[in-house]
Amino acid sequence: SMFGFQRVGDLIWSAADSRARGFLMGATAGRTTLHGEGLQHQDGHSLILAGTVPPCQAYDPAFAYELAAVVDEGLQRMYGHEDTHLNEDVFYYITLYNEAYDMPPQPDHVSGADIVAGLYQWADAPDRPVQATLLFSGSAHLAARAAADELAERWGVGVDLWSATSYKKIREEALAVERRNRLHPADEPLAPLVTRLLIGGEGPVVAISDYMKLVPGQIAQWVPRPFHVLGTDGFGRSDTREALRRFFEVDAGHVVVAVLSALAEAGAVERSVVAEAIAHHDIDPDTPDPGRHDTVPATGQGVGRSDTSG
Repeated sequence: SMFGFQRVGDLIWSAADSRARGFLMGATAGRTTLHGEGLQHQDGHSLILAGTVPPCQAYDPAFAYELAAVVDEGLQRMYGHEDTHLNEDVFYYITLYNEAYDMPPQPDHVSGADIVAGLYQWADAPDRPVQATLLFSGSAHLAARAAADELAERWGVGVDLWSATSYKKIREEALAVERRNRLHPADEPLAPLVTRLLIGGEGPVVAISDYMKLVPGQIAQWVPRPFHVLGTDGFGRSDTREALRRFFEVDAGHVVVAVLSALAEAGAVERSVVAEAIAHHDIDPDTPDPGRHDTVPATGQGVGRSDTSG
């Protein structure tokens, strides 16, 4: 709920500069899992606010094993050293969603270190002639996985799935690498983790989040392939999860369309395929943008209030 960082943000900052340690569990997280609560509760921006607090370790886990890995790492970093001077003055903000779904086991190829690093490959892409990548966080894995199945079965697109447990962690690591390269010009430059992880894949990368597009968008400059983002910009609404996800354009149908659209931009599929997918999912292309609340003029007339003079 936005009652976390938005309502008590000053206290969180005070805790940070007091060198507090511990866990803040962001219950009823996200914009669409808390159906029926509308403007006052549905949260699309706590992870953005968490990004402004230096010692805050912000995580958006999708699965129980990810949550366990983050908590284990947090206990080790904050309290695990016999020499107490080595214990770190950090605290954790971890999202917890108001939605029940089956929890898969931790894949054999995934370690705890992979999880807490912020990004890891969750599933390989099926063998298809066209390839793309989906990043998911939190409950958005449901739409990502459903979209990946449909893309393979109906549209001939193989999608590999990646879990982005912490965009803040990814961004901070990339910024640290940039700083190191800038201040050590004589050394061989290093590449950020996200660049190294995604550079070997094929096709565009599409990220889906139950938070605002700014959350996954904060790593855009280090993604080495065409990067597109789906998120829940706008005000919350009182409705079912299914209706909310269609409204905010983060349901499986919109993920399918986003992947196909990105592939069309790259010339990998025809634009007619995108139109076919839009029709297949009964998406109205003229639906108002859920993230816009100004008076938007017609295309080509600029952005902002319409000119009513003359």
